[in-house]
Amino acid sequence: MPTAGTPTVKARRPFPDPVARALADQTNLELLAGRYDPNNHGLRDAWETLVFTGRRANEVLKLRVDCITIHRRVPFLWHDQTKVGNLDEAIRIPETLYLRLQKRQQITLERFEDRHGRTPTPKERALLALFPSRSRNPKGTVPISYTFFHTGFSGWLEDLEIGTWVPHQARHTLATNLLKHGAGLHHIKKYLGQVSQRMAEHYAKVASSELDQVLERVWVGGPGSANPGQLLVSPAEGLTKAEAEAMAMDLARRSTPAEGGFCTFQPVVRGDACPWNMDCHNCDKFVMSGADLLYWHRKAEQWRTLAERAPDDATADYLHQVFEPTARAIDGLEKALAALGLLEEALALDLRRPQDYFHRLWSLAFRTSDLADAHDDDTSDFPEMTE
Repeated sequence: MPTAGTPTVKARRPFPDPVARALADQTNLELLAGRYDPNNHGLRDAWETLVFTGRRANEVLKLRVDCITIHRRVPFLWHDQTKVGNLDEAIRIPETLYLRLQKRQQITLERFEDRHGRTPTPKERALLALFPSRSRNPKGTVPISYTFFHTGFSGWLEDLEIGTWVPHQARHTLATNLLKHGAGLHHIKKYLGQVSQRMAEHYAKVASSELDQVLERVWVGGPGSANPGQLLVSPAEGLTKAEAEAMAMDLARRSTPAEGGFCTFQPVVRGDACPWNMDCHNCDKFVMSGADLLYWHRKAEQWRTLAERAPDDATADYLHQVFEPTARAIDGLEKALAALGLLEEALALDLRRPQDYFHRLWSLAFRTSDLADAHDDDTSDFPEMTE
């Protein structure tokens, strides 16, 4: 019976970066193989397969000896996704993983020959496990158990002193990394093997939340500033953890979200009313962030449409003149993002807001003081509301 109150690891979380680096370190991997797999069952090979492919643990442990092939110079891994009913599925794998599994394949075949004094027949080879158990397994068809794998993995984590984690988190780490590098959810679902819609949404949430934090730290001057588009703040390379945390806290302290960017006017940041009636886009205290690039692209399209529909050239020229500072700010934001290697990510991040669709409807608001001064008899015409 499970013990009540025992904390459990949320397996859907990806590995934090320090943990991922520790679990991929060559010295640590040698420790896993040497201390927890003295009979060379392939514990390290199975773990590296999990990391490279994002397969479920049992899908890796139950691999057959002929699970790797090369087609047109491209290495493939063939496996059964029994949990979702996909049998004999193939995925592309890196060359390094193919070579590692090829060595494991040779070890398994040599052990069969040592035990039986002959090579396996085609029928025996088709059933031979890539990671065969050595107990009560004369034909080599029974793979090592997940209990054996997890016991070695847990002991390895204790030696590394990096906390409590589970092997399945390698799958979620790969998924979030693929998303951050531009893969679509349909690609992730196809590669990992029928990921549920709920899990796919979780991957997207994790990846986009990390990207949002980076893009929101790229600031340029807004249309109302003296130099629209001038880079003000950006995430710098080589920051220590303490410096990065201090920078994030400082940005949050010095600004408050506004439509299409951030307001840095300190009275407004502290909660006071805006003295310029919230005319943010013409205010020199307004800054634009990388997370708002698509918002400004849509604004620019609206402005171009207005200029094209102008009744005469003079009106069109005037509109272009009015929009020119904003265009400079957008160009500056794109250049800043391109220099940081974040332009493609910013263009793929759609932050549509209700204001984009409803405009004035969502710009209407009531002051708290006005609501407090509302008379109770205002609802006298609606008796059911006074009860």
